[in-house]
Amino acid sequence: MIDLTSGYLGLKLRTPLVASSSPLSKDIGNILRLEDAGAAAIVLHSLFEEQITKESGTLDRFLTEGSESFGEALSYFPEMVSYNLGPEPYVNHLRKAKESCDVPIIASLNGVSTGGWIRYAQLIEQAGADALELNVYYLPTDLELTADKVEEMYSDLVSHVKASVRIPVAVKVGPFFTAFASMAKRLDEAGADGLVIFNRFYQPDFDLDTLEVVPNLLLSDSSELRLRLHWAALLYNRIRPDIAITGGVHTAADVVKSVMAGARVAMTTSALLRHGPDYIGKLEEDLSDWMEEHEYESIQQMRGSMSAQAVSEPAAFERANYMKVLSSYTLRSSAH
Repeated sequence: MIDLTSGYLGLKLRTPLVASSSPLSKDIGNILRLEDAGAAAIVLHSLFEEQITKESGTLDRFLTEGSESFGEALSYFPEMVSYNLGPEPYVNHLRKAKESCDVPIIASLNGVSTGGWIRYAQLIEQAGADALELNVYYLPTDLELTADKVEEMYSDLVSHVKASVRIPVAVKVGPFFTAFASMAKRLDEAGADGLVIFNRFYQPDFDLDTLEVVPNLLLSDSSELRLRLHWAALLYNRIRPDIAITGGVHTAADVVKSVMAGARVAMTTSALLRHGPDYIGKLEEDLSDWMEEHEYESIQQMRGSMSAQAVSEPAAFERANYMKVLSSYTLRSSAH
């Protein structure tokens, strides 16, 4: 019997398949469908910082920077009711989700500052969340804001939230750091229990007819997995937090690669939005078939088997791979 069990944030999971934060989890019916289909855990859609600050009437300094010079700055935020629940309804939704299903429910907070997060992190814990995911979505545009200051913001946020709750805290970040390995270590030292790699930054487009900036949401595909595999393989067994891969997980092969790189769980959203909540059951079935065909007895047996832990000089290894890729392309091109 193949053992698909895995562990993440101190939670024992039936499989490494986790439904990541998405609009699907706004509906209790969808949450139950995800559970029935085999999701080992479910990350709720995010409670946005803007909702917290709007309710409290105070804006964090990172949201108000420049508002003195540009009076219309605060109007850039959309009406919160148009795309998400407010803080109290969010907590109530979380409580109902916990009452309705048996799989772990991980809450999500999206923003950058501590502010009201401490209060809501505690309310989320009291509502029964099994863990909390801090989705740090912040693009520094201030010319005076240094990289070190940005990294300090991240680590301060994690340490403050960790000090306020007892449940595990994971941090979901983007890849855009000068030295991501060092940033991962810094989040480790701040107390993060998990590192979710990577956030997808949605880039708007220009509508040339209306001359407006318009949202542009593209679902991921398996090609996006490579960056995640790269860093999971480099960080495996080098930091304490559990590694979760999100972005580009669409097939059982993607799940296998994620685990072999060192991830505890493979999270998926785009595949579920494209195929529906029941698709997670197909991922589990295909994962079992692949492991049986390749004679793997457990997820643990696979984990980290393709990581860089055996490489004494990862930087040199990276350079060698870089040169090998370019050389192979040149050879293929000349052959034609």
